[in-house]
This record gives sequence, structure tokens and C-alpha cells, in this order.
Amino acid sequence: MTSEAYESLGKILVIIPTYNEIESLPVIIAAVRKSAPAVNILIADDNSPDGTGKLADDLALADPQIQVLHRTAKNGLGAAYLAGFAWAKDNNFDVVVEMDADGSHRAVDLPVLLNALVGSDAVLGSRWVTGGEVVNWPLHRKILSQGGNLYTRFMLGIPLRDATGGFRAYRISALDIMEVQSVESEGYCFQVDLAWRAVQNHLRIAEVPITFVERELGTSKMDSKIVKEALKRVTIWGIEKRKNQLKGLFKK
Repeated sequence: MTSEAYESLGKILVIIPTYNEIESLPVIIAAVRKSAPAVNILIADDNSPDGTGKLADDLALADPQIQVLHRTAKNGLGAAYLAGFAWAKDNNFDVVVEMDADGSHRAVDLPVLLNALVGSDAVLGSRWVTGGEVVNWPLHRKILSQGGNLYTRFMLGIPLRDATGGFRAYRISALDIMEVQSVESEGYCFQVDLAWRAVQNHLRIAEVPITFVERELGTSKMDSKIVKEALKRVTIWGIEKRKNQLKGLFKK
């Protein structure tokens, strides 16, 4: 499969949420434009006080394939992506990609995700499948990520190796089936929620190896609140699944 295979997918939109990413944004935009020149980019800025929104406007003025969605407040990653999904549908895009602004998601892996989507409904960039890698992560971050994914697989009974990763591609038609506008999760849990919905709806899901690089510019948005939300919601979903399985057994 060549790097141009994904062009058969139709109109592709890479959604890049930002909050105080003034240093890293020009770098990731340039990298995306180089690795996948045919795609469009939507910068979804949560009213960054550091001027990221103004910079995004300047980048859009210089490039017709860049658009900016200004949001009024910092409402979280999940809300930013949901707004981006809605914008993509309203503007007749066929595919959306989730991508961080901090450089942790390498633009050179973008064509890999998109090519895999040719035969799928959703593609997850995975750090924990064969060929996947993390760079510059301390041991506790690796343990947290791998442990969280192991717990998710156990509780939900899903085969995915990296349900918490944030570098993904979806067909708009798949998001419609998943009814994503009803998602209320945030942070890592937002990604698990979408993966769980894709599995429940029997969509074609692929995982492809990516190299995740710890950010060098700016500061991480990950905190204990995000981890606790994910743990709580995955536990609730897992218990609900077990209850439904038991109900099914008693009905037989």
C-alpha cells in the first residue's frame, strides 16, 4: 500500500486541540503539512492565554488548508474533539484524525494511520503493539499506561492493546454509529469511551504501531484527576457489562 492510498478516503481533517501551545504549534503544523499534504487541519483552541489562538489565525491566513475553531474556555480535550467532530461533519469531511499539538504524535506516522483506515472504520495508533514505542518516558509513566490498558482489557473484555492512546483516525460514518455527541468522558477516559463504543458497535478497528515521543515544549496536561476519572468510569462500564452478561445467562 502506497502513501497515497488514503486519498481514496475522501476529505480528511486532522483536529489539533490547543491550550498554551504557542511554541509547539508551528512545528507540528509544518510536520503535518509535509507528511500528508492533502489533508486539512482544524486547530481547536480553548482560548489560550499565551496567544496560541492568534498564532493559529495567522497560520490559517497563510494556508487555506488550515482552519481555526475558537472555543471560549478550557473545557478539556474530550469537549474539544467533540466540537471538532461536529465541525468536520458540518463541513462535509469524511475522516477525522485526533492529534496532539505537542509533538508527542509524530506526523510521519499519520499516513500509516490513514492507510490502515482504507480497510477499517477506526484506526488506533498504538504504543503497545509490536513495533510500537515510547521515547523519553520515565518508568512510572510506562507502568501507568500499560497498567491502565491491562485493566481496561480485563474489565471491558476488549482486545485492544492501547485503548488510552490519543493518536487516532475515524470515519465520520463510524462516529455517527458510535453516537459520539453523547460522550461525557474527558482525558484518557475519552479515548477509552470511544474505543469501547467502537467495539460495542462491532466496527472494524485496526491498531498500528506508532512511536510516542514525550513532549519537549510546554507542559503536560495529564494529572491525577484524569486518571481517577478513567479508573472510575472503566470500572462502572465493566460492572455493567458483567451484569448484562448475567442477565443474558438467566434468560436462557
